[in-house]
Amino acid sequence: HLHAVRALDRSGQERLLKYDRLIVATGARALSPQISGLELQGVFPVRTMEDSFRIHDYLEKNSVSSAVVIGSGYIGLEMTDALVHRGLSVTLVGSSEAVLPTVDSVLGKLIEQELIEKNVKVFSGVTATSIEKKGSSNLSVNGDRNLSANGDVVIVGGGVSPDSLLASTSGLETGPTGAIRVNQRMETSVAGVYAAGDCAETWHRVLREFTYLPLDTTSHKQGRIAGENAVGGDREFAGSVGTQVVKVFDLAIARTGLRDSEAVHAGFASKTVGSTQWDHKRYYPGARELNFRVTGDQRSRRLLGAQLLGHWQASVAKRIDVFAAALFHGMLVEDLSDLDLSYTPPLGSPWDAVQLSAQAWSRAVARRR
Repeated sequence: HLHAVRALDRSGQERLLKYDRLIVATGARALSPQISGLELQGVFPVRTMEDSFRIHDYLEKNSVSSAVVIGSGYIGLEMTDALVHRGLSVTLVGSSEAVLPTVDSVLGKLIEQELIEKNVKVFSGVTATSIEKKGSSNLSVNGDRNLSANGDVVIVGGGVSPDSLLASTSGLETGPTGAIRVNQRMETSVAGVYAAGDCAETWHRVLREFTYLPLDTTSHKQGRIAGENAVGGDREFAGSVGTQVVKVFDLAIARTGLRDSEAVHAGFASKTVGSTQWDHKRYYPGARELNFRVTGDQRSRRLLGAQLLGHWQASVAKRIDVFAAALFHGMLVEDLSDLDLSYTPPLGSPWDAVQLSAQAWSRAVARRR
């Protein structure tokens, strides 16, 4: 059992730090893709704020007019947005069927349309395998399906894995994903030692099991629980439903809970229904379409998840939060229609778009019966 931690001070001297309670919050580390040429000048991984500062400094000090972004997840899309706003010509390369693989590909294709309208070259379903120097300053990204994309800089934005090496080598148990195993008090397999954030497992409120969900919102909540319990409290982490949102140019894309494939894998009789709704009454100027995908269990009628895409000013984030609250409390899909949601013609409808999308799910399930 741990009772002290060996650490290096600023002078490099090893010190033994004794403790009564210990919190491990080592975060996550970026996954290193199997691509040759990552060490070349002008190639930048991006995971931390320090990474972004290095990229900014390079762009400020060098003549850069084009970029290739490898990875079409959240980081890759946000970097693409930022680089286009700086006036660069951008090529986005991703291995998934469509960009943003955390949502269904039908929504990913809509995001791709937005990217193309902003003059971004999009390569989906391709895997980058090498980066090569081309001329004095240009770089070439090569891969399968005859991929060849050129840029003055290459940004690599991949996924992350839990940074749990310190914990595992010190005797703490880790789970199947490599994250530190915890209970809902955020206590590890060793009494008096807690873990929180991207290095630790997350209790999933829909799946009713521990999984790995490295999200800022989750890290903040877990950190508070671990901190309170470390000083004598008795709190439990209520769990996460995986609520996420990202802005890409004029779009906001959000999800919460389970997608259809995830729900089926968990044993639910899942069905996902897509529908298009208006963000407010159509007779009031400026109405915008919202694309919903609602997932529910056909046997129990329980809400399992939702995805949403629309204009970033159409309250996408707050509408996905309605689904998140419903998931948190185990509501049925039909229960959404009973919620007393606000209404005024410039901002919504008597039946809010969230409720209309839930009703579309109910009608689709009723037809199958």
